[in-house]
Amino acid sequence: MLGTDFRTGSPNWLDLGSPDTGAAAAFYGAVFGWDFVSAGPEAGGYGFFQQGGRTVAALGPLTEEGADSSWTVYFQSENIRATADAVMRAGGEMRAAPMDVMGEGWLAQFTDPQGARFACWQPGKTAGLEVASAENSLLWVELHVPDPEAALRFYGGLFGWRSQEMDAPGMTYRVLSLAEGDQRDTSFGGVAQQGEGAGGASALVPRWVPYFHVADADATVTAVEEAGGAVLMPAANVPDVGRIAWGADPAGAVFAVLKPNPRM
Repeated sequence: MLGTDFRTGSPNWLDLGSPDTGAAAAFYGAVFGWDFVSAGPEAGGYGFFQQGGRTVAALGPLTEEGADSSWTVYFQSENIRATADAVMRAGGEMRAAPMDVMGEGWLAQFTDPQGARFACWQPGKTAGLEVASAENSLLWVELHVPDPEAALRFYGGLFGWRSQEMDAPGMTYRVLSLAEGDQRDTSFGGVAQQGEGAGGASALVPRWVPYFHVADADATVTAVEEAGGAVLMPAANVPDVGRIAWGADPAGAVFAVLKPNPRM
């Protein structure tokens, strides 16, 4: 499961681009109990979602022309310029070139060859998220693309990820883990065939979907609706995994929640 002992390829940051950061902060505060803390006037409206004073995600205004509101998953790079070169050689697109973020680290944003957006963070003073896998924090990341095998080759070339197939209702699911260490202990996400499994029509778009750990998936679905969001997939049990649901915030950013089985 996800932790904060980040290594190459670990999901180490997560942020939301929104057309209305105030409304987004209110929505996620109502759903997950997060507080929003500004990064300061020099940050252009960017700031941090926090739980108990520790950062669980981040939020900022949309900066790309024509961009839709969405969550972006960042993966750890030890050399972000080399990673950017590798993305381009493998057929991906660079949407934002590597840049220094006020000494906190280096970021770059990309689109993979199948159209799913992601980013990388090379730590400086900020290693990454301060909480992961606890309730109301990032627990899992999931990629939905037309060709999972091609995705495994692309990301494996960047980060050395390993994968293992597991049977899931109506689909073959590929569990991702880091390059080194026990494969189960370093698992952090999965790859699904676009249009299969959870998410309904939202899974027809190539994308990375963040899953947040919740104590009660059904109660969270109710909170999403009451806060003005949309339920894309009602809470349902997944054997050997837990109870999951998919939702979207009022601006359309897609996310999922999971109440994991105790042994996960």
